[in-house]
Amino acid sequence: MEAIQEHEGLTVPLNRSNVDTDQIIPKQFLKRVERTGFGQFLFYNWRFDEDGTMREDFVLNDPSFQEGSILLAGENFGCGSSREHAPWSLLDYGFRVIIAPSFADIFYNNALKNGIIPIQMNEAQVKKWMAQAENGNFALKVDLEKQLIIDSEQSVHFDIPAFHKDNLINGYDDIALTLKHEDKITAFESAAHV
Repeated sequence: MEAIQEHEGLTVPLNRSNVDTDQIIPKQFLKRVERTGFGQFLFYNWRFDEDGTMREDFVLNDPSFQEGSILLAGENFGCGSSREHAPWSLLDYGFRVIIAPSFADIFYNNALKNGIIPIQMNEAQVKKWMAQAENGNFALKVDLEKQLIIDSEQSVHFDIPAFHKDNLINGYDDIALTLKHEDKITAFESAAHV
């Protein structure tokens, strides 16, 4: 996966709680076998009506947020099924960071494994940033190394498990982590064939 140490980007306020994975990427779009191409279907039922017409009242359809790469969301983001397509669609759309008061456990881990930084932040701070973001043109900077979110007024610390932080900074996905032990794997395979 693509390594990430710092990210600065436009914020998108999605002021909804309990956003489940079927809302993030509806089931009818799960037929693809590759990890790419899902961004166009992100929040599809909220972005488009039954006829495929864009809904003007949804935040991602507002031109002010077209270049957004940091999603601000409500509590329990990513609940529902364990589909890994949810972080794939968010990443493919262009989101690198999601900040919310809480995440569903499986979604949180899937996001980390796919190069998205999910940051759990207290609800009052998330709501403050959402209010600032509602008019567009509100950026945040995330420094993963220092574990800080920086706005124009302050730096706010966030927690992230050291293992996941290291993987994100170095771009290690599960395959890369396995290949770090390639010598041991090769030695084992050689011994097994004797």
